[in-house]
Amino acid sequence: MDQSQRNAVIAYKPLLRAAAYVDGQWVDGAAGRTIEVTDPFTGGLITTIPALEQAQVQAAIDAAARAFPAWARTPARERGKILRRLLDLIMAHRDDLARLITLENGKPLKEAYGEVDYGAGFVEVYAEEAPRALGEIIPAPVPGRKLYAEREPVGVSVAITPWNFPLAMLTRKFAPALAAGCTMVAKPASQTPLAALALAQLAEEAGVPPGVFSVVTGSAGMIGDLFTSSPIVRKLSFTGSTEVGVKLMAACAPTVKRLSMELGGNAPMLIFDDADLATAVDAAMIAKFRNCGQSCIAANRIYVQRGIYDAFVESFAQRVAAMKLGDGLEEDTDIGPLIDAPAVAKVNEHLEDALSGGGRLLVGGKGEGRMQPPTLVVDVAPGALLTREETFGPLAGLVAFDAYEDAIRLANDTPFGLASYVCSTSPTTIAHAGRDIESGMVGVNTGLISTPYAPFGGVKLSGIGKEGSSHGLDEYLNIKYVCHAGL
Repeated sequence: MDQSQRNAVIAYKPLLRAAAYVDGQWVDGAAGRTIEVTDPFTGGLITTIPALEQAQVQAAIDAAARAFPAWARTPARERGKILRRLLDLIMAHRDDLARLITLENGKPLKEAYGEVDYGAGFVEVYAEEAPRALGEIIPAPVPGRKLYAEREPVGVSVAITPWNFPLAMLTRKFAPALAAGCTMVAKPASQTPLAALALAQLAEEAGVPPGVFSVVTGSAGMIGDLFTSSPIVRKLSFTGSTEVGVKLMAACAPTVKRLSMELGGNAPMLIFDDADLATAVDAAMIAKFRNCGQSCIAANRIYVQRGIYDAFVESFAQRVAAMKLGDGLEEDTDIGPLIDAPAVAKVNEHLEDALSGGGRLLVGGKGEGRMQPPTLVVDVAPGALLTREETFGPLAGLVAFDAYEDAIRLANDTPFGLASYVCSTSPTTIAHAGRDIESGMVGVNTGLISTPYAPFGGVKLSGIGKEGSSHGLDEYLNIKYVCHAGL
């Protein structure tokens, strides 16, 4: 089907927006400049969005500042009810949102449905968490005083989100911000802005007041500079590369903003001899190939102990070879197009490097255009490029190891520390590995660890702060201590 037919899979037309959302209004760029949003599978034009001018982005920040006092004073339970109405709308439009994500991102439709559910989960969690931002009474050290601590919203917050999970990466920032009483201006990735604009549409329908939530589109550099330099903005949340995150942190320093940073990853997966083979293969398939490998917590390095290595290779290769590469809108597709041609070029670079270092190609091979087949290379050298850099694509490289100490050394031989995975049936091995691996999250006998109900975040160069659970709400709250004397 042609691009117009592909676009027509969105039944509720207000979800396919071609305008930014500022202070409760849908706006075009003041200078008429636009950004093309293309379908990764066809390369065809889905729509154009405005490239806002600096004054328009500033207007969104100013609107958030005006809306903040009333929103912060809105009872927490009322804020939670609005989020609950938004949750109901997201689920009512689940089909359209999934198709929209596939259109702009390329991921298989079944993955897009998973993202909608995952993103909706954050809205549900924070609808419930909104009234749970409790204070505390502190026993006074002397008579006649009352000491207490209250939690207050940080203020105007901003979010910069990536293209790989265009809905979920925003809801896990937007939902706790609004639940805490903050207002938010969001800047989605220019490659995938449509899910964020659809969320703005549904937020408006749910009753989020004007100015409380805006979505701005345009130059990442200009908008980022305005976000970081503004004294009005008190909180910035970013998901993306460590390189960009470091620059944002430095730019925020003069105004001492609160920061949440989910940055680069290089996740190891350690499969020990005593692992259950079927469980380990299932975990590796999810951890490596979920979202076409374009995930910050993807198993970038798979280390397999020699006693189970051959059996694992045989079983894993069969599963990888059975995956279908194709159009994400087809329900039986397992791997869709990558986000752009440079993403495929990076996978090819890692593949060529692994093969030149002695690796053997068992499944797949080089990609072309935006299509990269699921690929498996075995007997990869421990220092191969794919063990040092985030591949961000459907290329799995297996590295053999001998002893537990070797596995931990290899796992920790990186400046990153977002996620890691361990497959074993030994309680001792699991306990020791969970302690010894330097990462913010550890998946044990599973490749699916993300959930709105648990804290998500890394250590080392993988970022600061947490998203999800009550910890995610705390990122948008300040603690104020009050000492009341003369009682």
